[in-house]
Amino acid sequence: MKTVLLAGGLGTRLSEETTLKPKPMVEIGGMPVLWHIMKIYATYGYTDFAVALGYKGDVIKEFFLNYKLHKSDMIVSLRSGDVKFENDLSEDWTVGLHETGANSMTGGRLYNLKKIFKPGDTFMLTYGDGVADIDVEKLVAFHKEHGKIATLTAVRPSARFGSILMEDDGHILEFKEKPQTGEGWINGGYFVFDYKIFDYLTDESTILEREPLENLAKDNQLVAYKHEGFWHCMDTIRDRDNLNEIWAHGNAPWKKW
Repeated sequence: MKTVLLAGGLGTRLSEETTLKPKPMVEIGGMPVLWHIMKIYATYGYTDFAVALGYKGDVIKEFFLNYKLHKSDMIVSLRSGDVKFENDLSEDWTVGLHETGANSMTGGRLYNLKKIFKPGDTFMLTYGDGVADIDVEKLVAFHKEHGKIATLTAVRPSARFGSILMEDDGHILEFKEKPQTGEGWINGGYFVFDYKIFDYLTDESTILEREPLENLAKDNQLVAYKHEGFWHCMDTIRDRDNLNEIWAHGNAPWKKW
């Protein structure tokens, strides 16, 4: 089963980083967040990827084109120009890098990838900026069990600040540092779609999260897989720093490899 990664957005709230590279190439622990997301899927055996490129897509192309170069020892014959790779640590993945338009919206990028699928296909899709300790195998099984066109993963986002439960006199009963919010679900990405999703996409201006998902819900063709575990997106510099801090402490919940 193929996995689509939306990697073409501008990432304006990460402008300190994204003036030089696209948002999915912002790093956690020295590797792009895009790589971390792919590792999540690969842990469950899903290693066939289609990356939907847009803003500064060449940076992503160059990363994967030179991936083997940076993951291996090299022996170079200067006279012949022959190169031999040794101790290759490259992952056994297939990565399609597809230009989907500089200004395409989320649904538009998927619309432009219709050509790589055929009727009857089921595939996964997620954004290029969110990591989670999601069990992808259970997600796929949930989608198949419900038999709908689309499954999205519903998550409880982390609070921006810690929470305090206190008495009227100020006596603190409970303190939690940045907990997962106890109420409310949001779209965390990590979708599974059947080919019929393309019936809900119009053109490059289609925003996946508006008419397509709204109409799927009206048609009783959208279900939510509830993920109670860790989920964190990289929207801001603060998010980047938080994710890097988690990684540096060696307890990143999404690291299953």
